[in-house]
Amino acid sequence: MPDQEIQLRETPGCLEIRINRPDRKNALTLAMYRTMIDALERASASDDIRVVLFTGEGEAFCAGNDLKDFLAVADTGATEAINFIRAVATFDKPLVAAVHGACIGVGTTMLFHFDLVYAADDAQFVMPFVNLGLVPEGGSSLAAPAIFGRAKAAELLMLGEPLSAEDGEASGFVTRVMPVAEVQDYARSRVDDLLQRPPQALAKTRNLLADNREAMLAQIEVEAEVFAGALKGAEVQQAIAAFFARRK
Repeated sequence: MPDQEIQLRETPGCLEIRINRPDRKNALTLAMYRTMIDALERASASDDIRVVLFTGEGEAFCAGNDLKDFLAVADTGATEAINFIRAVATFDKPLVAAVHGACIGVGTTMLFHFDLVYAADDAQFVMPFVNLGLVPEGGSSLAAPAIFGRAKAAELLMLGEPLSAEDGEASGFVTRVMPVAEVQDYARSRVDDLLQRPPQALAKTRNLLADNREAMLAQIEVEAEVFAGALKGAEVQQAIAAFFARRK
């Protein structure tokens, strides 16, 4: 339905999950997380779905958590966000993303668990957890150093510096960069290409690529515990109050 904040579109072999809250730059609420978790669980159990494609509506792919909603539900909101990351990290079929504009917080960290990430040339990846008094989540404290090297990962995670689409491609985080008008159609064409491959060979190859899955899942749990503790601290309240007041 066009008015739903998470749109689900099924085509032969593929489920497309479109984040559809453009007036808030696709910031995620508790309800949106639940819808996406349910969609991934159904896709995993369905023999008709072999690939899942994530996209976003409007000028951004995903601006991370909706902070007002996140704070209103406190621990529950953090739990649902982590449950979504768990669902993505343990998903057993190819995951493809077509991203553009702002990819903030979970809008970046979810992508560490995707197989193919196609980015518009205006995409910017930002993980501003420390700036909000929080810590990295989604396994990013393990994945970022592995992809970018420790020094660059420290800049991304400790300073919250943005990563451009071009730098993401050069590092191997992004599969390919292209003009924003082309990215979603191109990603769909690559989904079609995946669907033409022998499914068992594709699945086995994907499993071989995920050779650090146990370590990643363990890191997600460690991060979740530290994140929950940070969420109760005074720094979070001060940082988020400053964010809404548009001051440092």
